[in-house]
Amino acid sequence: MSHLIVGIGGTTRPGSSSELAVRTALAATERRGARTVHFGGDFLAALPHYAPERPERTEEQKRLVEAVRQADGLVIGSPGYHGGISGLVKNAVDLLEDLRDDQRVYFDGRAVGLVVTAAGWQACGTTLSALRNVVHAMRGWPTPLGVTLNSARTRLFEADGTCADSAAADQLAMLGGQVHDFALRHAAAPAAVRAA
Repeated sequence: MSHLIVGIGGTTRPGSSSELAVRTALAATERRGARTVHFGGDFLAALPHYAPERPERTEEQKRLVEAVRQADGLVIGSPGYHGGISGLVKNAVDLLEDLRDDQRVYFDGRAVGLVVTAAGWQACGTTLSALRNVVHAMRGWPTPLGVTLNSARTRLFEADGTCADSAAADQLAMLGGQVHDFALRHAAAPAAVRAA
């Protein structure tokens, strides 16, 4: 049975570099046999603001939560807005508080590949660090490689969505491979080891 890898990332701008970077990493997992679902910018922009005191959920909110609940791994991508995670991505991640009472809480037992795009290295670094802190808080395993893409230095993607920078393409493929390989290893581990 193929593993499910869920991607979250994008902006309000169609074809944003953060959305295309997540798609590129997901494509690498697909080449290894994974199934993928991507929640891009349009989807994220339509989500209501997370309000913990309101238990009602839209169909879109339920769809995101259920996909992550079933996921064997994740890829999360954010632009570096003023040195931090974008509101769209943070709102989607905040919604995953709905997983707090699950047997497998939040991101427990799952690798999470992280991608940041920004117009400068400083915002890349601080945003990646913030994303890693969020994943740790949600009991996930950030992949050893976190990909930062400086959009001020080079054109990252072609008009058709393919990665224009070979080094960036290689890094995104490696990130997707790490997420998928962790999912395979975790699934193969004895239950006692997974519970430890």
